[in-house]
Amino acid sequence: MTPNQYTSDRFRLGGDLWVNRLGYGAMHLTGYGMWGPPPDKRNAIQVLRHAVHELGINFIDTADSYGPGDNEEIIRKALHPYPDDLVICTKGGMLRSGELDWIHDAPGAPYIEPLGDPRYLRQQVELSLRRLRVDCIALYQLHSIDPKVPLADTLGELVRLQDQGKIRHIGLSNQPGVSIAQLKDAQETARIVAIENLYNLADRADDDVLTYATENHIAFIPWFPLGHGGLVGPGSALAPIAAQWGITPSQLALAWLLHRSEAILLIPGTTSVPHLTENAGASRVRLNPAEVRAIAEAADRAGLPSWRPVRDAQVAGA
Repeated sequence: MTPNQYTSDRFRLGGDLWVNRLGYGAMHLTGYGMWGPPPDKRNAIQVLRHAVHELGINFIDTADSYGPGDNEEIIRKALHPYPDDLVICTKGGMLRSGELDWIHDAPGAPYIEPLGDPRYLRQQVELSLRRLRVDCIALYQLHSIDPKVPLADTLGELVRLQDQGKIRHIGLSNQPGVSIAQLKDAQETARIVAIENLYNLADRADDDVLTYATENHIAFIPWFPLGHGGLVGPGSALAPIAAQWGITPSQLALAWLLHRSEAILLIPGTTSVPHLTENAGASRVRLNPAEVRAIAEAADRAGLPSWRPVRDAQVAGA
């Protein structure tokens, strides 16, 4: 693939896979509540092809629970046969019970329901291989840590699948994020090359985890890098800050993350080609260390909304 004006600098994932640090999160290319196929399949295909073939994005994040399964299938339909340098990260280990289980205000919804049973994970890996039509998944992440199953048992099965050539690299995700203690525990069983945590300009509670990941050459993948849209919507408090650089609030939020650590891989999601192109423009923004600090300080003064209190309350009530 020939890099173009939107191709960001790169990260060496797992020591052998070079990926552009501004990738794409495909989660929203599904139906309501991340359930079922996308309402407009032609648009979903167009977005994916534009990301990869026009913008030079070569890291796509998905999961078996998005659909379930439909998200992986639309990626296959849009992009298979895949470019040689395309890295698709998928995840497993989270149950779905219907379209309302991921809706924030649905009463009684079991928002997070992990399942780390090794037999279940083996089944899910096989299904992801089939849906994506690949022989080996480049990066497979445990989607959520199951407190009812020893982590060594869960990850041990992924290591066996790795030994069998069905997984290349293993990553770890959790709700709202992987702690340093959990990461160290996981490293006793598997080589963890990536973690996926809630992190954005308004929510920097995991700064210590980011530092640990950076120092140990582990990719840090922020989910909700735009705060579930709350940082960049109409009337965004980021707008006057972004105007100082002549960029949009979403470009500012993403550029800040790219400059926060060289280990960060971004996966902003959208269902719009223009919005996708706007997001990709963040890779052209250049900030010096003083500007990175100033933006964080301005964001703190603006009182930007954090999704973590909502997320924590729902986990506690699950």
